[in-house]
Amino acid sequence: MEKELLTQFEEFLQTHLPRIDSFHPHFNDALAQMLNAGGKRFRPLLLLSVVQNCEPLLVKNAMYAALSLELLHTYSLIHDDLPCMDDAALRRGNPTLHVSFDEVTAVLVGDALNTHAFNILANAPLSCETKLELINILSRDGGISGMIIGQAIDCEFENQKLSLEQLKFLHVNKTAKLIAASILMGAVICGLDKQTKENLYNFGLKLGLLFQVEDDIIDVTKSSAQAGKTTSNDSNKNSFVNLLGLEGALKSKQEMLKELHDELLNIDSKVRVTLERIVDKYFKG
Repeated sequence: MEKELLTQFEEFLQTHLPRIDSFHPHFNDALAQMLNAGGKRFRPLLLLSVVQNCEPLLVKNAMYAALSLELLHTYSLIHDDLPCMDDAALRRGNPTLHVSFDEVTAVLVGDALNTHAFNILANAPLSCETKLELINILSRDGGISGMIIGQAIDCEFENQKLSLEQLKFLHVNKTAKLIAASILMGAVICGLDKQTKENLYNFGLKLGLLFQVEDDIIDVTKSSAQAGKTTSNDSNKNSFVNLLGLEGALKSKQEMLKELHDELLNIDSKVRVTLERIVDKYFKG
């Protein structure tokens, strides 16, 4: 089922790639490059999986919300790779935008994808009430109350060792909240009850923290070619591997996997099975 959803999403993405009519020689190419480069599509998959299991007739309409997530996430990667941030040369198996084009283009493409994400949501074929709630969630968890403050702390405290609690705060905001928002947005589209939405969001926060631990492990155990992005690039960062060591991070990953499976017991059976499959596919092994 997840493979079919991803196929549908890729087809939708290709028919809704952002474009602007102008005489700029390469801006449309730059807009599309990182989107066409692929990636896990992890956040759209989470949103669409919830909808598929709870209100399958709404999957087509939910594609707009899934696209908005991918646009916002892709903007964050483009900016994260900039010379003033991580100065990375590779992303999703392709040269980063400031390498392919220039730094100004990369900054502006990131800005464009960020704002266009909300334009897509505002014009989605969903009720006004639903769209308002989706915009609220995405702007909160992808903005200053989530991803942005996490990124700011990440940059500010390079070469300074944080405590484990501070490290978790950093990555809950920088990474986990947008992943939790993906699941919550699917729940909102389906009109699920308040308690179910709360349970799904809490699950998403733990899933997002696991995602970050896995990413930190990949940074030190895989080559750039294997990972599709610049690795061995976190030596001055506050990562779980740098704080706990590789063995400690691997142990933490296993503990988080157990917590996630325990958390799944609080989730309605209609979505529990698919979320469990996604966790097993991406994080076991």
